[in-house]
Amino acid sequence: MAKNVADVLVENLVNAGVKRLYAVTGDSLNPINDAVRRDGRLQWIHVRHEEAGAYAASTDAELDGIGCCMGSSGPGHVHLVNGLYDANRAGNPVIAIATTVNTNKLGMDNFQETNVTKLFDDCSKYCFMANTPEQAAHAFQTGIQHAIQDRGVAVVGLPGDVSKADAEHITTSHKNFKTNSRLIPGKEELEQLATIINSNKKVMLFCGHGCKDAQKEAMQLSEKLNAPMGFSFRGKIFFDKTSNPYAVGLNGLLGSKSGFKAMHEADLLILLGTDFPYTEFLPEKNKIIQIDHKPERIGRRAKVDYGYAGTIKDTIEALLPMLDSNEDDKFLTEMRELHEAQEEKYASYVKAKSKENNIHPEFVASVINETAADDAIFTVDTGMSAVWAARYIKGKSNRYLTGSFNHGSMANAMPMAIGAGLSRPDRQVIALCGDGGISMLLGDLMTIRQYNIPAKIIIFNNRSLGMVKLEMQVAGYPEWQTDMKNPDFAKVAEAMNIKAWNVDECKNVKNTLQEAFAHDGPALVNIFTDPDALAMPPKVEFDQIKGFAESMGKLMLNGHTAEVIDTAKSNFKYLKELF
Repeated sequence: MAKNVADVLVENLVNAGVKRLYAVTGDSLNPINDAVRRDGRLQWIHVRHEEAGAYAASTDAELDGIGCCMGSSGPGHVHLVNGLYDANRAGNPVIAIATTVNTNKLGMDNFQETNVTKLFDDCSKYCFMANTPEQAAHAFQTGIQHAIQDRGVAVVGLPGDVSKADAEHITTSHKNFKTNSRLIPGKEELEQLATIINSNKKVMLFCGHGCKDAQKEAMQLSEKLNAPMGFSFRGKIFFDKTSNPYAVGLNGLLGSKSGFKAMHEADLLILLGTDFPYTEFLPEKNKIIQIDHKPERIGRRAKVDYGYAGTIKDTIEALLPMLDSNEDDKFLTEMRELHEAQEEKYASYVKAKSKENNIHPEFVASVINETAADDAIFTVDTGMSAVWAARYIKGKSNRYLTGSFNHGSMANAMPMAIGAGLSRPDRQVIALCGDGGISMLLGDLMTIRQYNIPAKIIIFNNRSLGMVKLEMQVAGYPEWQTDMKNPDFAKVAEAMNIKAWNVDECKNVKNTLQEAFAHDGPALVNIFTDPDALAMPPKVEFDQIKGFAESMGKLMLNGHTAEVIDTAKSNFKYLKELF
């Protein structure tokens, strides 16, 4: 039997290192489904929603270097868009196949027809519509090469008749090439960089996800400079450890006072492998150095004085011998004391008494941190779940944490756990989900069950869109349309043959989590948390305090005095810090 274009696609994916693909089969995707079945080297994961498949493929890429998802004509591949936006912004190499109507139907507003290149152009590094077998063969190789090298999404549009057509010979490569080049600033730039650092005593490092492969080198740099080390949310799991004597916490919306203050009081701030988006939290008056392997990022978030292109590991290795040791640890000691005081404060919140069905989420997050394996992989929903993960989930020997940190989408944690569980079946995978997030893609719990993925789904069930509620309060709006009437998530999971528990009292949190983590297979724990729990950023503006007070006043005027009192009681520990 002669090879068809779908067979060529499968060969390209296998040769590039793809192990599985996520899709809902049907119509124009069926020829590829058949090619995958006949070949036998790729695992087809039948997700319930293509968006979940895109998130899972993105996590495959983040952990294994490449991922793949597919969507059929029109509605099928349109569902991929949100997950692909997230993958592209996170720098995860994903190859997405958007099959579509036959070529003789294109451009005629046909049933389920979309304009693939227009649709995916803004969420990809490469996007091409292959209308012939020869174009398809070129597009597979080129698309995968772009995804790997540009670290992002490559989309190939593929009409159903092209997928079934006989493959045509091409004279260019079918292979893909993964380069691992050493990238450091030039000799003169390194000398300038060393001179600047040596001329400043109060230096702070701010480490992002770009330090993933440079953890040892970043620690050596902090040690040599006696420099406090802050980190972004994507970077925290590598450095936010009790064993790190330089850690001063996060900055940004989910950050701490120590991370914010250290950044602003340093004479010199060095941004290492971070595209930190919260410009309003960055300083303007001190000197800033930024080092990144993507020079186009330099200066777009902060008022950078000196920018250098280089991978963090290679640049620090070249730089360290050129630096003088800083023996003055006064700045580090001061920031560390502030950080430890903040950590003690977070610990005190954990000990606060909880009412039935109103368990403090801080307590839940701290128990998860204490109970989870030292090499656990955490996936985190956007919203209040991210707040508690930022504050309480700590790095240990080999933990990893991921979420929708650049795109900020809801509903990402559970499908990311699908990808993590399939990529790392030997590791504990824990998804920290909000009730709003889990509700959006609830059907893909069945994907977890069907493939027996041993992910542990923890739901912070506060019966509201908690982060949106907080946003409205600080803006001076009374919260409205943020409440949620949820099903019994444990019963939903049990109906899918997933082991599940409801937890409505503090005393049952730890033993239930231990039982769930020890369970051999997928598990879900639905924890009823306090809907009024707040989280204060490291820098609180007067307008935010005013807005919060105004929203509380409006609620009282509209007959919601009891709710206001509950909010104040739940959050006195936070509110007293403002005054």
